[in-house]
Amino acid sequence: MTTPTQLTAPILDVTAANGVTYAYRRFGLTGSGAPPLVFLQHFRGTLDNWDPILVDTLAAGREVILLDNAGVGSSSGEVPATVTQMARDAIAFLDALGLARVDLLGFSLGGMVAQEIALLRPRGVRRIVLAGTGPRGGRQMHGWTLDIERAANKNEAELDDLLHIFFGVTESSRALGVQYAQRVYSRTENPDKANGPEVARAQYDAIVEWGIPDPSRLARLAGITQPTLVAAGDNDPVIPTINSQVLAHHLPNARLRIFSDAGHGFLFQYPRQFAELVEEFLNDLVPARG
Repeated sequence: MTTPTQLTAPILDVTAANGVTYAYRRFGLTGSGAPPLVFLQHFRGTLDNWDPILVDTLAAGREVILLDNAGVGSSSGEVPATVTQMARDAIAFLDALGLARVDLLGFSLGGMVAQEIALLRPRGVRRIVLAGTGPRGGRQMHGWTLDIERAANKNEAELDDLLHIFFGVTESSRALGVQYAQRVYSRTENPDKANGPEVARAQYDAIVEWGIPDPSRLARLAGITQPTLVAAGDNDPVIPTINSQVLAHHLPNARLRIFSDAGHGFLFQYPRQFAELVEEFLNDLVPARG
């Protein structure tokens, strides 16, 4: 029997108590003793947008679960316009699968959702990875620059748009971005449903509300006591890198890693290196703060 991978694993579904039927992929090494690692996706992203190298490297050592939250991709329901409700929807999914304890990997908008899940269901989360994201009320997060907003909201995004949003301006970063695009668009079976403009509108409303400047909101981070790995590219135009530094400073038990010559999609630019860092962190092979 062929071992499922990010490019071959089927889309599963489960209906939660909130009436939403969630689409997800679940595969990887079972019996490792580690809780499942739940992946929470970026703006307009679906199950198919995760880098196969990143996901498969982590799945070799633990079970992984990729989630289309309510209204996203092949999931039913509507996308809420607040991050907090997105977190409640994700919790409903975890409850539907009977998952009492998980690790979380949240990228961009998914990292905002991960923070809220940890605050709303603290005993249900063991460890957290926050990639390319920021805290509620953070810095320079109240909406994107016009060029990023235009590229991110295109109905039919082109390669140049993807490179502009996720990768750096250097030739080395863009070349690695092209390789990511080749990997992620190589799926030949079980594709997820693409997101339409209604998903983008609701998600962007949630991001803008989350980013309303309010330093007092940073005090909430004291409630996230789980060991947390915060990571970012050194020049992120979508969620400025300073916000990862703010997270690491205010979270009680965090360590920070900044990837050089990288933008918002650093985890797709350096998928193997990032996966190895995450694996070490989740396996407690490195101290939480460093």
